[in-house]
Amino acid sequence: MQDISCDVAIIGGGPGGSTVASFLRKYAPQLSVHVFERERFPRDHVGESQLPPISAVLQELGCWDKVEAANFPIKVGATYRWGKTPELWDFEFLPLEEFHDEPRPAKYEGQRLRTAFQVDRAVYDEILLRHAQELGANVHEECAVASVHHEADKVTGLTLKDGRRVSARYYVDATGHVGTLRRALGVRTEVPTVLQNIAIWDYWENAQWAVEIGVGGTRVQIMSLKHGWLWFIPLSPTRTSIGFVCPASHYKSLGLTPEEIYEQAVAADPRIVALCEGGRRRGQVLTTKDWSFVAERTYGANWFLVGEALGFADPILSAGLTLTHTGARELAYTIVELERGQLDARWLKSSYDTLQTKRVRQHIRFADFWYAANGQFVDLQDHCQTIAAEAGLSLTSREAWRWLAQGGFTNDCSGQVGLGGCDLSSVKQIAVRFADASTSWRLNDFNVFSLQLNGAKEELTPTYVDGRIVGVPSLVRGSRRLALYGTFETIHGLLAKRPLDIGTIHNTLWNALVANEGPELARVSLQHYLQSLEVMLAEGWVVGKLDPRKPRITLTTSAESRSIHANRDAWPDQPTAR
Repeated sequence: MQDISCDVAIIGGGPGGSTVASFLRKYAPQLSVHVFERERFPRDHVGESQLPPISAVLQELGCWDKVEAANFPIKVGATYRWGKTPELWDFEFLPLEEFHDEPRPAKYEGQRLRTAFQVDRAVYDEILLRHAQELGANVHEECAVASVHHEADKVTGLTLKDGRRVSARYYVDATGHVGTLRRALGVRTEVPTVLQNIAIWDYWENAQWAVEIGVGGTRVQIMSLKHGWLWFIPLSPTRTSIGFVCPASHYKSLGLTPEEIYEQAVAADPRIVALCEGGRRRGQVLTTKDWSFVAERTYGANWFLVGEALGFADPILSAGLTLTHTGARELAYTIVELERGQLDARWLKSSYDTLQTKRVRQHIRFADFWYAANGQFVDLQDHCQTIAAEAGLSLTSREAWRWLAQGGFTNDCSGQVGLGGCDLSSVKQIAVRFADASTSWRLNDFNVFSLQLNGAKEELTPTYVDGRIVGVPSLVRGSRRLALYGTFETIHGLLAKRPLDIGTIHNTLWNALVANEGPELARVSLQHYLQSLEVMLAEGWVVGKLDPRKPRITLTTSAESRSIHANRDAWPDQPTAR
């Protein structure tokens, strides 16, 4: 039983810890990396529904093929009973008319770039941990950290439960809500929401799938109830996770056991009851707090927080694993660059901190909006005003609603327009569905556009590519930041020399995209570029005017589209037997 000295000590072997470890070993194999996990894998864990950005991380890690070989269901989207009516509706990452049958296991290409997985965490987390081990990380299971030693803000070592001491140059807290380092160092947390929910769940064998799409594809089911909502997530051809989320206050008011509450909730939804017919429940309910929070800071002298140790957003958007995987990737890149010593350490750390906390806050606010649309708040527009205020905007209720409908949640990632699998068009469409109100596109009001950069200063924003962090120019004005990267860089470049009319912008983009991607992908990409122009216009980076001699564009938002629409399953007569 010897003490351990290493370069990086990671507390927690879940997706956050294992992803950091794998990327460190991939891009800096000279580093000695140790992972300390208090449990023995495999073990069950909640948080099984993923979003498409995770697949790109798995591919970069080199373990896409391992995850795909586990035969997890392909998540094409979700079916909801949520909003102003009891009618079912679907959100699909990939419109079903574009999804085609293909054998599995499949490569990360084609349609699989736009789908996700629904994972059995006992299997999935072990795949990730063993992958880190294969890359050279030292994994210690059933090895809890008993105490954290520190002098002021610097961690000086760890003591394991077995008495060994661990010393490292960097320490990473990947322990989720437990927050081993976070709590030991007294890092405070903020709860920027009124939501305080709990989750109760169990696993079922041989429940039916609501729909089977191609080979192994399906949609998760999210069903609103009077005092909460149910999730129904197939994890394999035979295993399904079914859970109930409700406010902690409601849970306490019932005076019932978690088992009793769970049984009542599942029995209250006819759709879920029908899917469970012929299935068998494990009979061991689990509970957890789903309280959204964000840490006041994510790093110190020689330590970092990652994943749910630094913040958590309510699971209604299925964002937890996405936030964890993407944040873990960015942390690994940060540590690698700190080792190279070519970039400013303060900039690297503060950039990581800003990106992580901003991203969690955005997801928390979007989750608040989803709950507001489900009747848990009396006035949706008033609640939008509160959300806007938390984003630093002083708006009336009507102005706040307009801000939301025009993309108030769409600055999640540098160079992209979207949040949690939703692009700007989808955000607007969800706003229409939830509030039964129209949204507008400012692009429709003008047809000639020019840059408006007065008062803007230039700073660097990090981008994370192929194991390197590259600072790209960003324009900063007040609370607004425009990273000149991706679609935003292209739009900025088009307008840099002179104002352009929308026809010229459209044709220039279309011709370039068709040449590079082909017509089918070009249609999707063009939408993203136009959405970026819409955001730049809404945030004041671009100004528009109307020239009656020039062509105009007409963009509309309705409650129905190819990706978001009324549920079309043959239900309830034909659920898919497994």
